[in-house]
This record gives sequence, C-alpha cells and structure tokens, in this order.
Amino acid sequence: MHIFTAVKFNLSTLLIGMFLAVVIGYFIGYFLRKLISQYQIKEAEAKKIIIVEEAEHEAQNRLKAASHEAQNRLKAAAVEAREQALVTKTKIEKEVQGKWEEVREQERTTRKKEDELRLSFEKTRDLEKELARKMEAAEKSRQSSQDEQARYDELVKQEMVKLENISSFTAEEAKEEIKRKVIDVARLDAAKEVKRIEEFAKNNADEEARKIITMAVQRLASDSVAESTISVVELPDDSIKGRIIGREGRNIRALEQATGIDLIIDDTPGAVVLSGFDPIRREVARRALEKLTLDGRIHPGRIEDVVNKCRREVEQQIKQAGEQAVVELEMDNVNPELAHMLGRLKYRTSYTQNVLEHVKEVAKVCGFMAAELGLDVQLAKRAGLLHDIGKSIDRQTDGTHTQLGVDVANRFNEHKYVVNAIAAHHEDVEPESVYAVLVIAGDTISASRPGARREMLETYVKRMTKLEEIGDSFKGVEKTYAIQAGREVRIIVVPDGTSDTEANMLAKDVAKRIEKEVTYPGEIKITVVRETRFVEVAR
Repeated sequence: MHIFTAVKFNLSTLLIGMFLAVVIGYFIGYFLRKLISQYQIKEAEAKKIIIVEEAEHEAQNRLKAASHEAQNRLKAAAVEAREQALVTKTKIEKEVQGKWEEVREQERTTRKKEDELRLSFEKTRDLEKELARKMEAAEKSRQSSQDEQARYDELVKQEMVKLENISSFTAEEAKEEIKRKVIDVARLDAAKEVKRIEEFAKNNADEEARKIITMAVQRLASDSVAESTISVVELPDDSIKGRIIGREGRNIRALEQATGIDLIIDDTPGAVVLSGFDPIRREVARRALEKLTLDGRIHPGRIEDVVNKCRREVEQQIKQAGEQAVVELEMDNVNPELAHMLGRLKYRTSYTQNVLEHVKEVAKVCGFMAAELGLDVQLAKRAGLLHDIGKSIDRQTDGTHTQLGVDVANRFNEHKYVVNAIAAHHEDVEPESVYAVLVIAGDTISASRPGARREMLETYVKRMTKLEEIGDSFKGVEKTYAIQAGREVRIIVVPDGTSDTEANMLAKDVAKRIEKEVTYPGEIKITVVRETRFVEVAR
C-alpha cells in the first residue's frame, strides 16, 4: 500500500514536473521568439536604412550625371545653334548681296534703255526734220511737175494735130493700130513664156518625182527574203530514216500521198529533203515530219492524223499572217476572206521573193509617195497591198494573176482605182488614176531593190559580164564597170577622143543595146564618165 502510494506520489510529482517544464519551456520559447523577432526587425530596419542610403546615393549620382549630360547637350545645342545661325546669316548675306547685284544690274539696264530711248528720240526728231524738208522739196517738185505736165500735154496736142495733118489715120485709128500691134507682140511673148513654163514644169516634175521616189525608198526598210522549192528537215538520228521509210516503204508512201510532197532520203547525214512547188503543202509536210520524228510513232494511221493537224495549224497561221499584215498597214474595212487570201501569200514566192512581204513593201511605198503628193494614203496603201492578190489563187484557177486579182477585187467591191491599179500594175492596161501609177512605181521599187530577188550565181556572173562586154564593145570606151549588183553600168571613155555630145549618144546606145540583149529585173542606170585630169608635181 505504501509502495503504491509512493509510486502514485512520484507519478504525480513527475506529471507536475513535466507540466511545469512544459509551461516554463513555452514561456522561454515565447520570450526567445520575441527576442528573435525584435532582433530581425532591428536588422531589417538597419538593412532598410542602408538600402535607402544607397538609393539616395545612387539617385544623387544619377542626378549629377543627368545634370552633367544636360549641360553637355545644352553646350552642343548652343554650338549647333551658333553654327546654324552663322550659316543662315551667310546665306542671307549672299541672298542680299545677290539682290543688290540684281538691283544694280536693273539700274544699269534702265540707264542703258534710257540712253537708247534718248538716242532714238533724237534720231526720230532728226528724221522728222528730214521728212519735213523732203515734203517741202516734194511739194516744190510737184508744183514744178504740174507745170511740166501742162507743157507736155500742150506739146502732145500740137504733135497729134501735126500727125493727123500729115497722116491718113485719125487719133482713134492710130490707137487701134498700135493696140493691134501690141496684142500681137504680147501674144508672141506669152507663147514664149508658156513654153518656158512648160519646160520648167516638166523638168521640175521629173525632179520632184525623183525626190518622192527616193524618199519612199529611203523610208522602206525590209529584210531580204528568199525562198526555194525545197525544205530540209533535221533528224535527231540517222537511224530514224528507216522508220520514216517503213516496211516496204509504206510510211513514206503514206506521207507523200497525204501531203503531196516528194521526200528525198539519201546519204545526207541527219537530214531529209522535202521537194515540191506548193509551199503550203511543203510547210505542212515539214511540220508533220518534225512531229513524227519527235514522237517516234510512225505508221500510216498516225501519219494521216498528224498531217491533218499540221494542215489546220498552217491554215491558222495563214489567217493570222493576213490579219497581221492588215493591222501592220493600219488598213480598215478589209473583208476577213480577203485577209485570209493575203495570208496565203506568205507561202508564195516570185523569183524567190516572198510575195506577202513584197505586197507589204509596195503598200508602204505607195503610202509614202501618196503622203508626199497629198493623195489618199489609205487608198494608195490598199491598192499596193492588193495588187498581187491574184497570186493567192493562181495555182488553183486558170488565168493570169492580174486577171484573177481583178476578179477578186470586183467580188469584194473594191474601189475602182484599186481594181484599175491591180489590172495596170504590169502595164497590161492603161492606168486610169495616179494610184495605178504609184502601184507600178512601188512594184518596180520593191522588186528591183538589191537583195529582194535572189538568182543563181552563174546567172548573176553572166549578166554582169554581159553588161561589161556591151559597154566595152563601143568605140572610145576605155573601161566598163558593172556596179551595184548590176543596177548601174559606169563607162569610162577616152576624153580626147570623145566629145560631150558623143558621150551622151554613147549612153543612149548602150541603154538600147542592154534593153535588147540582157534580161534583168527593174532598171539599169548607164553613166558615161568623161574626165580630163592635169597633174603636175612641184619639186
């Protein structure tokens, strides 16, 4: 029991001690936390004071730096302002100086004009005095002339009386006789003057015509176009020639039958020659063969399809060529079918000259000359453009291209001057208007210009040699030169053995013989040169 009581007492004491320890620990902790909190507050206040001091110090530094920078900027602005003011002052001084110079120049000009006016006034005053003196003298002369006229009239009357006394004519009869003689003399003089005017007009007309044609030729700038009756198609490989021929030649026969063109396949490397007189068919064949060789599929069915497609392409190109020609020449009211016929001339040649380019050249030349002569330019160009329209159908229809062209123009209701120009451009009929004459001149210019029509080298050499032989065959000729591709023959004669009259006759004789013996396009100019030179050397 005592033991239990003792243990109970010890346990109570232990609990009380533990409670007291907890209470004491709590209070100690509380006081410690309070002390620590106060210490942290003091430390934070100290740090705050330090931060504030540092911020104030930094603010003072920045304020000083800003003040220093502001002072520097103020100084720079002041310096710049002074420089700007100095520049402005200099500029203003220059402007003021210039104004003063202008004012002084105006003053000098004014003084000069005042001096000129003063001199002019003095001259005018002197002229007025001189005029007054002349008027006074004229008045005196007039009085004297009246007196002289009166004496002259009196003497005339006296002479007329004497003439009537000694002559069988009265005064009226004498006047009629004199009038008749004066009229006869005037008629003779008038006839001479008319003849002189006619000769002058003729010479001047020739000169003006040469000038107009020369200007038209100078303004015409065209390329030299030459065509042939064959076309060459380049092949990517010689091995494709066998595929073009086909088994037992069926491919080449199908191609020739579809196009109407002969194919020449020989040993020429990488090429096939297409031969035919119809340039449109030849173009269709060329395009078709190129497409077939590029595609590689060559058989009769494929050939027929490709040829039909190429034929449509060529027809479209013909249409576009005709429309382009009309647009290029600024023509209006041209029937579409007529434009299509013009396009066919793109594949038509005449003496290796492309006919479409030829008619465009003729239209331009006619337009140039019509403008110089004050004629209707549009009508002249229209006549020139359509003058060879018959060549677009002359291979499908019987008749000359001139007559076919007249039929086409009448069918499309063209102007009568255009129809006559087409009919007369080869001088088959008489020109009825100046437009026909312009077309004749334009056709000759376009066809005969150098490079327009190509000929074989052998034919060219023979013609040049023949021209020189004709000139050398005449007596007194020292040397003959065919120049400008045979467009001019220049003959050098011996000056001592040939007079000017003989040289003139020589030029005419050579021209007649050339016209008789030589075939040539256009015209040939014959120039005879007779020159005597005297040379001496000073030593």
